[in-house]
Amino acid sequence: MAAPSAAMRKKLQRKFRLRGFTLKVDALEEAAAFLARFPDAEDEALDLLLDELDKEPLKSSILDRDAVRRVVSLLVEAEEAVDAASPSATSVQSALRVVDSFVVPRFHYDPIKKVFYEHTGRLALHGEAGDKAALYRDRYQVLLQRLARDKYFSKPAFESVMTENESCEITSIQSLVGCTGRRWIMGVISQLEERQFYLEDLTGAVPIDLANAKITSGFFVENTVIVAEGELLSSGIFQVNTCGFPPLEDRETSLSLLMGLDFFGGGVIPTEEALRLSSLENKAVNDMFVILSDVWLDSYETMEKLGVVLDGYESVEVVPSLFVLMGNFCSRPCNLAFNSFEELRLQFGKLGEMIASRTRLKEHSRFLFIPGPDDAGPSKALPRCALPKYLIEELQKHIPNAIFVSNPCRFVTKHCLMLFSDSKCKSFWTL
Repeated sequence: MAAPSAAMRKKLQRKFRLRGFTLKVDALEEAAAFLARFPDAEDEALDLLLDELDKEPLKSSILDRDAVRRVVSLLVEAEEAVDAASPSATSVQSALRVVDSFVVPRFHYDPIKKVFYEHTGRLALHGEAGDKAALYRDRYQVLLQRLARDKYFSKPAFESVMTENESCEITSIQSLVGCTGRRWIMGVISQLEERQFYLEDLTGAVPIDLANAKITSGFFVENTVIVAEGELLSSGIFQVNTCGFPPLEDRETSLSLLMGLDFFGGGVIPTEEALRLSSLENKAVNDMFVILSDVWLDSYETMEKLGVVLDGYESVEVVPSLFVLMGNFCSRPCNLAFNSFEELRLQFGKLGEMIASRTRLKEHSRFLFIPGPDDAGPSKALPRCALPKYLIEELQKHIPNAIFVSNPCRFVTKHCLMLFSDSKCKSFWTL
């Protein structure tokens, strides 16, 4: 067993010290050997090891090889038990979870308590008059709470730590009245009067002068939230010296601060499950997702070429774990003038027969169907609900485990978003 590197030693000693443990040399080597089993998930493996050590009835906080090895053995046995389970339990299919847009949790930020809480009530199909304003207000609150904890914009605990000139604390627009000197404000760009831009926040609005502003990289339009540095002139206009987007926050930082909240919709993944999923991903080096769009079921040429594609993947050594079939599923828009829904229903059934005739694909692959902008549905607005049950019943008789979700939808394995949008057509519309 190779000796752990100096960086690994420091990392282990620091992490264990934070949990109140002291490592002997042999215990450190044992812990390093365990982490070497998970090169792409070292942090998760280390957290899991420390969590299990916390549960152990240890006689001393000074850990030797035996104490660490006992816990490592339990974790290794658990991993081997997962590997020895049925293929359906350990395949990538079991790790794949798809989240429909209409079941994603909805959170609100409480600026008084400074916490997020989940909206538990039933969501209305049609919005009310105040919902559009609430959308912009909620977006502003989320950005403001994130900016408030940034090290450059957070208020110092002691006045002596940071002088007034060095402080970048955000000032509300209402509080600008009577203030002199350089100030930082965050607001939404708006044009309340013709040819005059304003910055708005939840307290008020102020006209801005951008003539001499130094603008950072970015694309700024109306309704964009920006952070601006400048001075309020005697004329009541805020002269902007510098402006830019609110600073970004690392994903790891956000997760550590919002631990336990399921913003994505796939459920909070515990450390053990994250470690298992990472191990599955590392082993599935030959696995793949196949993504196809504009699968016109009423086109003989399209269906013929789709059959060639399926035959090709049927014959490979490792079949793809997922096929994503995106609309439009008909060469003609399925609008109010469309009168061939019965024919389209039968064409979905023929697609099911085509897939079912490829035995390996039917048994080892999953098929995900995402509607296109012109498929059957209430409107073209996003998100679009899944395909109507009437159209897919014949297909489900042949492929019972087929998945039908909204456009867009989310993949939990990698926290990915799958969206179909005909951007080329939109670019033509703007010409």
